Order: sequence, then C-alpha cells, then structure tokens
Amino acid sequence: MIEEINITELVETYIIPFGIDLLMALAIFVLGRIVASILVNILGRVLSKSKYDEMLISFICSIVSAILLLVVIVASLDQLGVDTTSIVALVGAAGLAIGLSLQDSLKNFASGVMLFIFRPFKQGDFVEAGGVSGTVRSITVFTTMMTTPDNKEIIVPNGKIYGNNITNFSAKPTRRVDMVFGISYDSDLREAKALLETMVKEDERILEEPAPVVAVSELADSSVNFVVRPWVNASDYWAVKFDLTEKVKLRFDEAGIVIPYPQMDVYLHKEDEPEKNADQEEVKA
Repeated sequence: MIEEINITELVETYIIPFGIDLLMALAIFVLGRIVASILVNILGRVLSKSKYDEMLISFICSIVSAILLLVVIVASLDQLGVDTTSIVALVGAAGLAIGLSLQDSLKNFASGVMLFIFRPFKQGDFVEAGGVSGTVRSITVFTTMMTTPDNKEIIVPNGKIYGNNITNFSAKPTRRVDMVFGISYDSDLREAKALLETMVKEDERILEEPAPVVAVSELADSSVNFVVRPWVNASDYWAVKFDLTEKVKLRFDEAGIVIPYPQMDVYLHKEDEPEKNADQEEVKA
C-alpha cells in the first residue's frame, strides 16, 4: 500500500509536471522553428526586392536564422527549468573570444556588408580604392577582386577599401580631360590658341555641353602654358586624351610653334693661377 501511494505521488508530483513541461518545450521548439523560418523567408524576400547582392542576402539570412534558433533553444530549455543564465554567459564568452581572435576578419566582414549596402562601386567599375587602381571583378563579404589595366589580378581586403578614400571613375557617364600644353615665348600665342580650339572642335567625341575650355593658364619659366579641358563620355576618356596629345604635337610642328623643354645653361669660368705660382716663376727666372 505504501509503495502504491509513493508511485502515485511520484507520478503526480514529478512525472506528469515534467511531461507537461517537456511537451511545452517541444511545442516551443517546433513552433519557434516554424516562426523563425517564416521570418527568415520574409526577410529574404524583402532584401531581394531591395536589389542587394544574393551572397549578402544569403549570409544575412543565415545569421538571422542562427540567432533565432538560439533564442528558440534557450526558451525551450527555460521551459524545462534549466538555468539558461549560465548558457547565455557561456555563449557570450565564446563569442567574445572568437571576436578577439578574428577581429581582422570581422572588420573585413563589416566593411563588406557596408560596401554591399551603400554601393560606392559595382562590378565592372574602374576604381581607385585600398591603394589599388583597377576594374572591379567581384565583391565578396570579405574581399574585393580587381583587375589592373595590365591584367594583373589583385585581391584587396574590404577593411582596407572601406577605411580609405574610394574614387570611382565609372560612376558618372561623362568625364573632363585635363591637359596642359606649353609653347615658347617666341611662338605666336593667338595662332596656338586658335589651333587648339580647332582641334577640339574637329573631334566628334568631344561633347558640346559642358563647353570645352581652352585658355592660357600660366606664364611659366620657359613656356606659356595652355589648359585644354574638353568633356567626353567616360568610355572615350583615354582615347581622346592620347589622340589629342598626338595631334597637338603634329599640328604645332606644322605651324612652326615651338614646344619648349626644360634646359639649363652652364657657364664655366677659368680662374687665374694663384699669385704664389707667379712668384715661384719669377724666382726661377
């Protein structure tokens, strides 16, 4: 009789409450997983509509999914009566240790996320960033790969890019070509200016608006300098710069306009022999 009473009390006092808590914990875990999955899917659709990179979307969804799963597990354990304070503290300590050991990687990751969000450049742009100039080939969470004009592949950490100035040469559809040409002081200034203006007008790649500038900029030590600043489409920048430079030299040569080059005049002075030598010669005589 005593054993039957003890078993009944055991069942009513421990087994049934524990079973209820276990069922509630399982329900929290299952429902929590379902809710977390729904939230992650919604987040993924929202980010996709915002036209973020697929790699970034996948990475963010994975992080959010892991955080939500951790919350669900902690809530389930708490329902079972497990002290979750120590678990949270352990997870925090582990996260701190990992963060300290991977601080450079985390910096690159954070910079990569910022690059994805703010989009200072995109694939195919020619940029100067992280001390490197090149065409952007790919952007990952941790690094950016560029190809230099001489076809070298360079992988730059995102932390180095986002922490410094970024110059995007492809961001705008047009660019201004800045050139300086010097003529000698003996050459005809008006004729040189007229030739430069004619060459600018003859090039169909040069845009009419904004209007190109041809002006005398400086009376230098050995030359009179002109600035020539035409506007072109970004894709024509280097072609126009190279072609116009060549044309200026050829047309100036044909017109007899001299392009001076730096020169230095050296004067040699012959010093008189010391008086001592003169005295010695007199003695010998």
